[in-house]
Amino acid sequence: MRATALVLVAGAAALAACSNEPKFEFTPETCYYVTQPAGKPPELQKLGENVAQIELCAARLEEMRLRFLRMGGSNQEVTGAYQGRFIFIDREGVKFGKSLNGSRFFAMARTGDGRLAIPGAITRDETGRPIAVAGEPEAK
Repeated sequence: MRATALVLVAGAAALAACSNEPKFEFTPETCYYVTQPAGKPPELQKLGENVAQIELCAARLEEMRLRFLRMGGSNQEVTGAYQGRFIFIDREGVKFGKSLNGSRFFAMARTGDGRLAIPGAITRDETGRPIAVAGEPEAK
């Protein structure tokens, strides 16, 4: 039984060592933009320092994405990083992930007017289309 467990642990460690994921050095409270040049490994570009939360880093990345679109850019997707977590922003909203190629957790959705909000705070019509951000709950 112990031998089987030891083999499984050793196999998992070997697979983790063979990962194709790039390795990055992250500075605490620093927001990065991830560039992916053609034929080269991804690179980190510093976007901001002293960023307190991953959500604030996502806001900076969204601001950068919108500025590029206003200047005539066509890239709808932006990838960033914050303290070892990756941030993916697209037309649907914001997703977080532990790796560039792994699974992603949906964190913020777009409201009907394009703003970002926590998915549970969005009011939707009968078709499911977002129409507003829910207001403060009424006091009882």
